[in-house]
Amino acid sequence: MFLDVLKSAIANNGYEVIICGVASAFFAQVIKFILFTIKNRKVNFKIFSTTGGMPSSHSAGVMGLSTLVGILQGYDSILFAMSLGFSLIIMYDAAGLRRAAGKTAACLNRMMEDFYNHDLQSVGGKLKELLGHTPLEVFVGAVFGVCFAYLFHSFIVG
Repeated sequence: MFLDVLKSAIANNGYEVIICGVASAFFAQVIKFILFTIKNRKVNFKIFSTTGGMPSSHSAGVMGLSTLVGILQGYDSILFAMSLGFSLIIMYDAAGLRRAAGKTAACLNRMMEDFYNHDLQSVGGKLKELLGHTPLEVFVGAVFGVCFAYLFHSFIVG
């Protein structure tokens, strides 16, 4: 009963779009946590708050949002075009700019370790290296977001 009322309150409006975008990003982070735990055979809850890794939660979130805008407003609408443009910029940034920043941080960390004889705490600690995504991580996140949006919408209206 309560679930039906909740579904009808968010179906086919902006609330559905926002919830879908946030939920797809969250579940991408859950998948990232599970993959990390399987690969490294240890549990690390910091994965939920880190950037980088497979799949890209940024890509999943923005593509889930854009896909649901397309479902609700039409794929030929101005709103869908704007949200897709926003999504493409976010994904380009994740794979391009932020990835380059992560590589730069890794290089600087190695240089600082050599210069300060492996005592990086004396200069404030290491720079964060895992900032961006590989193109594959961005692509998988985007596909996940699109699929999540279709499943989420069918659950809400079905």
